[in-house]
Amino acid sequence: MKKLEQLRALLRSFGSCIVAYSGGADSVFLARVAREVLGDKSLAVIADSPSLPRRELEEALEVARQFSIPVRVVKTAEFDNESYLSNPNNRCYFCKHELFTELEPIAVNEGFAVIAYGENASDVGDHRPGAQAAREFQVRAPLKEAGLTKAEIRQLSAELGLPTADKPQMACLSSRIPYGERVTPGKLRMIEEAENVLRDLGFHDVRVRHHELNGQGMALSGQPAPLSTLNPQPSSHLARIELGVSEIPKLVESDAFAKVADALKQIGYAHVTLDLAGYRRGSMNEALMRLVSAQESR
Repeated sequence: MKKLEQLRALLRSFGSCIVAYSGGADSVFLARVAREVLGDKSLAVIADSPSLPRRELEEALEVARQFSIPVRVVKTAEFDNESYLSNPNNRCYFCKHELFTELEPIAVNEGFAVIAYGENASDVGDHRPGAQAAREFQVRAPLKEAGLTKAEIRQLSAELGLPTADKPQMACLSSRIPYGERVTPGKLRMIEEAENVLRDLGFHDVRVRHHELNGQGMALSGQPAPLSTLNPQPSSHLARIELGVSEIPKLVESDAFAKVADALKQIGYAHVTLDLAGYRRGSMNEALMRLVSAQESR
């Protein structure tokens, strides 16, 4: 494929490269091609924090071992940043800013010419605050620069024998919490355990959206809700399950739904619901995009 050759030529022109690595289809593909082109002048670096599921970390490291991709784990500190924890609609900016803050000194001190990450051509037009942080740190997006779409990356990944070719998209756990509802490690542990329950039952496309039912929260702007609207009662956790549309019957037409409900309630969810619209990427952005559209139409 011509685009793959363009990617190889682009990476070759870098001379050396750090790849921001997550274990997802895009970053694995990018790290694999960078290893092929640059050899030991490439390094994959994965950020470890409470927002990364333990299984994802283990799988990412295993794929790197399997394909001889040099990889390093760094601890990131976005959970020390109140701007991240308050969960405004640009939360991803603070996460990526923290990541690139960690990667920049590695690049400088160890002589890597470029930092790259896995944004691709299909991401254009999506709500991606992290791209702003990438621009500020001059991080390159070689997949996007080569014009590679998500579908093409999956196709090429299959041709290269990468196990991530058909891996579901896996945004960080914090993306399961609506904007304005505070991000905490405790919530993320609940989400991770709940999604593990569903995956252990054989479900493929899985999201457990975590909602608070105490009336607290923030507007889409990230500003605190007025004190008069706050409910002093203890909060209740609601799990809104999103599954691939074709997988919904598997849950509702068997006794699996009872097992899931019981397991999630043991985790700490007072209410367990199923979103009949099914899993769709960026569903937490839907209200935000409607607001933006309404404002633009005025």
